[in-house]
Amino acid sequence: MDKLTPFFKLIHNFFVVYLPNERRCSPNTVRSYRKAIELLLDFVKEKNNVHLSQISLSMITRDTISDFLDYLENERNCSVSTRNQRLHCIKAFYSYAANEDLTTIVHWEEIKKVPAAKEPQKLVEHMSENAIKSLLSQPDTSTEKGLRDMFIMLFLYKTGARVQELLDIRLRDIQFGQNPRVVLHGKGEKVRSVPLRENVVEHLKNYINLYHSNEGIYSEQYLFYSVRNGRQKRMTEQNIRCLVSKYGTMARKNCIEVPENVHPHLFRHSCAMILYQNGVDLTLISQWLGHSNLETTLIYAHADTEIKRKAIEKSIPTDSPLKEITNPERYMIDDENLLKRLCGLK
Repeated sequence: MDKLTPFFKLIHNFFVVYLPNERRCSPNTVRSYRKAIELLLDFVKEKNNVHLSQISLSMITRDTISDFLDYLENERNCSVSTRNQRLHCIKAFYSYAANEDLTTIVHWEEIKKVPAAKEPQKLVEHMSENAIKSLLSQPDTSTEKGLRDMFIMLFLYKTGARVQELLDIRLRDIQFGQNPRVVLHGKGEKVRSVPLRENVVEHLKNYINLYHSNEGIYSEQYLFYSVRNGRQKRMTEQNIRCLVSKYGTMARKNCIEVPENVHPHLFRHSCAMILYQNGVDLTLISQWLGHSNLETTLIYAHADTEIKRKAIEKSIPTDSPLKEITNPERYMIDDENLLKRLCGLK
């Protein structure tokens, strides 16, 4: 520690003390921040042709950050949202540094002027009920592995859990009884309780009888696990991605409604869309999904509006005078507009 420069001491304390102990960030969040700073340091090192230990705050200017973000997008093929997420992490570090060391305030004032890139609006991708049914019918449930795979996909769909939340579930997080529910541990150590419907509970009990027959209700064992080197270990996100992708490819041969790229988060989006289309209030959906603010959940209302508009437009002949009033511009709604309408301001 004594040999570290002031700049690297700030980095060390940011990751070792501030994020985990003071901010109480989850390991996943810390990992995300660490990746952003690591990529930036590697970029500055190459750009200035210096050793990592020679990097100083003065080398990282506003222009440097802008060049770095362009590098992420153009050379590493990162999405705009990833670009903005990396910028957010960098700004968080500089904000921390400015509070810890007054000499860094001038650098923070420059860095915070770097704007986030505008993200193109796009409809949230989700699956139809037919596509879900086709996916769930692919695993061979006469085998233990097939039953497990089917239940994993069913659980993702019925709970709207993120893949990390799914894999962090331990047996003690499941509560049966009159109101069955599962406790999910979300981003930023946020915890929420999600009710389990009757058909899910039935499959859950079958799964536990097969895979956890010797475990008690207060067990710390992960609900979903894989066996490596003879030991039960938490399944990885990659395990789930491969599993879901495999069944997606199989299901698409029988159901054209199945998307070409099926990934775990699609089940979460599909769960939210089904809830919204069945009249569940957006505030409740936001709480169900563990969103920190309502605006994040508005994508489902916007998506449903667009789906209905396209369906109407498709059903009207091109030579009909009604075609003119169904143009996309007439029905394009941004999030602010939609929020005002939902709150009764318009």
